[in-house]
Amino acid sequence: MSPSIKIVGAFEPVVFPEFSEVEVTAKIDTGAYTGALHCSRIEERQMDDGKTLAFCPLESGIEIVRDDFVIKYVRSSNGKREKRYFITTKVVISGKTLPISISLTDRSDMKWPVLIGRRFLRQHKFLVDPNKNKH
Repeated sequence: MSPSIKIVGAFEPVVFPEFSEVEVTAKIDTGAYTGALHCSRIEERQMDDGKTLAFCPLESGIEIVRDDFVIKYVRSSNGKREKRYFITTKVVISGKTLPISISLTDRSDMKWPVLIGRRFLRQHKFLVDPNKNKH
């Protein structure tokens, strides 16, 4: 196996250092193309300098304001097409700080607040061992 390949389990602790130093458990989901970050509130605001996106990641209550977002339509786990906001940020996973493009969505009905999809896994050369980090 190549030394650049990293092995992760089906569940991994992650940190989003641009938002918080709080570690949360992410579900590593090879069935999902992109990742998702739970946000309790997402809104677009018209600012003096143009449109900006405000959101509160996880349950932090910390409001993040960004103007570098992209809107895409994705097919969610229930099979329905929905509008999602995507941002690029950094994630710390397996001791590495890496860039990630992730959608913002209300995941309050889901067990895991963060989903890491196969696009990120492939891009950063991760393999998933479902026997590692069992929950």
